[in-house]
Amino acid sequence: MTETTTTQEPAAGTSRSTLAGIGLAGGFMSGLLGIGGGTVMVPLMVLFARFGQRDAHAISLAAIIPISIAAIAVYGGAGKGDLLVAAGLTIGAVLGARTGAGLLAKAPDRVLKAAFGIFMLIAAASIVLEG
Repeated sequence: MTETTTTQEPAAGTSRSTLAGIGLAGGFMSGLLGIGGGTVMVPLMVLFARFGQRDAHAISLAAIIPISIAAIAVYGGAGKGDLLVAAGLTIGAVLGARTGAGLLAKAPDRVLKAAFGIFMLIAAASIVLEG
């Protein structure tokens, strides 16, 4: 049985304003909470723009760089952040991203949805229990 996914084109009838709204929500949450726009944008792209899970993840990855640059410009301009810590995180993140993107290209949508959902539940529980 072959699993079908949508292409990177949104579902018919999905407007550019819907996509811009999804981007606005992801960028806002990323800038405010540092959670990464994908945490917000991936579910919104799947639910409201009807992207397949894999495509939503891939598009979110492509959006990370401009989102990060915009947030860094504001936050860094205010004299916040530690560049040495950021450099250390970047080294690990680049290596991890290569491995993760390789798995993203191969994993079935069902596995991606389950892994993403479990991650979101664990993250939410951690935040609630920590507070």
